[in-house]
Amino acid sequence: MDMLDLRFVRENLEAVQQNLDNRHTTGDLENFAKLYDLRKDLIQEVEQLKAQRNSVTAEISALKRNKENADDKIAEMQKVGDKIAELDGKIRETESSLQNIALMLPNMCDASVPVGEDENDNPEMRRWGKPREFDFPIQAHWDLGESLDILDWERAAKESGARFTFYKGLGARLERALINFMLDLHTEQQGYTEMMTPYMVTRQTLTNTGQLPKFAEDMYKVENTEYFLIPTAEVTLTNFHAGEILSIDELPKYYTAFTACFRAEAGSAGRDTRGLIRQHQFNKVEMVKFATPETSYQELESLTDNAEEVLRLLELPHRVITLCTGDIGFGSAKTYDVEVWMPAQDCYREISSCSNMTDFQARRGNIKFRRDAKSKPEFVHTLNGSGLAVGRTVAAILENFQEADGSVRIPKVLQPYMGGAEVIKPVK
Repeated sequence: MDMLDLRFVRENLEAVQQNLDNRHTTGDLENFAKLYDLRKDLIQEVEQLKAQRNSVTAEISALKRNKENADDKIAEMQKVGDKIAELDGKIRETESSLQNIALMLPNMCDASVPVGEDENDNPEMRRWGKPREFDFPIQAHWDLGESLDILDWERAAKESGARFTFYKGLGARLERALINFMLDLHTEQQGYTEMMTPYMVTRQTLTNTGQLPKFAEDMYKVENTEYFLIPTAEVTLTNFHAGEILSIDELPKYYTAFTACFRAEAGSAGRDTRGLIRQHQFNKVEMVKFATPETSYQELESLTDNAEEVLRLLELPHRVITLCTGDIGFGSAKTYDVEVWMPAQDCYREISSCSNMTDFQARRGNIKFRRDAKSKPEFVHTLNGSGLAVGRTVAAILENFQEADGSVRIPKVLQPYMGGAEVIKPVK
């Protein structure tokens, strides 16, 4: 299981180091090169010994046929066999150390990704919709959630601690309406196949998609088992074809799924402690694509448009930015973030991240395709994007559609999913 192609790394150490520098991260390339060369030498030595063993075996057979004594040759062959076994052990050890280093190396950024320090260097690509001007004091979604009696943080905290929420009445209905609306759009108009996936997966599954070993502190591991709770349906949908060889006629493949997502949010202490933006458990509709290397960047553009379409239909102002090298995800070669306007925060906030992972996950998960019956299997390109994070969409609706009397209008496109309800009114 290679992460980045090991040979590519060895032959392009400078480019890989530059990629690490651009991403403001590190990797042990010095040891990687030593181990790679050691493995090569060991393999060569083993091959020479195996050739020697084959010729000695032939000599032993000839001696036996002639009824001559072969004891010396048999003893020599045993020594060669022992040496091969010893070297095979060393190769396995070297291979394991090499893999451990390679597993921590991020994907190579596409040449079109801007080099930058952090989120402040992410260029804006486009905007849609004009933020509404309010002639009354704007309320944050967490205050609206309480006055409308549709979100309850206190009771959730009593049961689960911080960063959990109870949805109630029309709030619960709104979350469910959004999930159904998103899935219907993705499946009926955008060509995705709907899936329902497991919420618990193995360590290997998370390694294939790049969450492990690098982001172990963000995972929830189920005690006394080898299971982890999924941080996103990207994990289960991408691994759906792990270890398989697809036919080119099957590509591109589009999958979508609604799941709960579980994240420890390590390192986010003090950030977004209120509201629905950063929860330990939240709902998301995910989109995943499998494509050929030639078409994956076109598929990234259409994937991003699929996410934006949800916001256009909901009439929510948003913008699209390209993530720079200092802000892009570990496994991604190129990412667009779709950010929705949040009036109470007076800024755009991420609601979808759409990424082309190129062959990074496919190498780890061994997902290939064949161009025709005679051709050698190649790695597919995998892509993923939120379509959308549901809680953040609820937050955006509450803030953008609020009225002076404290009520919240329901976007037209959602009303059929809300049993015809047009407005959520405050509890008197």
